[in-house]
Amino acid sequence: MMYDPVLVQPMRDEVTRLGAKELRTPADVDETMKQQGTTLVFVNSVCGCAAAGARPGLSLSWMRSKKPDHLVTLFAGMEREAVARAREYFAPYQPSSPQIALMKDGKVLRMWQRHDIEGRDPSVIAESLSNAFEELC
Repeated sequence: MMYDPVLVQPMRDEVTRLGAKELRTPADVDETMKQQGTTLVFVNSVCGCAAAGARPGLSLSWMRSKKPDHLVTLFAGMEREAVARAREYFAPYQPSSPQIALMKDGKVLRMWQRHDIEGRDPSVIAESLSNAFEELC
């Protein structure tokens, strides 16, 4: 069962206002993975750790000068086929919500899963993301 679109819209807006492109179909995912450069894939979620840590941490990290070339987002529980396709690219990592993948050439450079996010302050998540951006972007 999908979530109520009205309920999730503010959660989507938190990420799209950063400039993230929403991926809604498996074809969108495949096209994104063909892009040159680095891509941060943000699998959004209605869970508390997405609200308390992942989205605010992403926002803080996006204030830094060094960032991936592209930012995209999908919403777990909404674009199920697109999320499933993205997770094929994330192998061997298990599905997680939220989930953040730093990608290049369709390959995972760094992965943050729920256990890397849950219970952590947004500033800690932002620092982890920013450190990866500095190293890999």
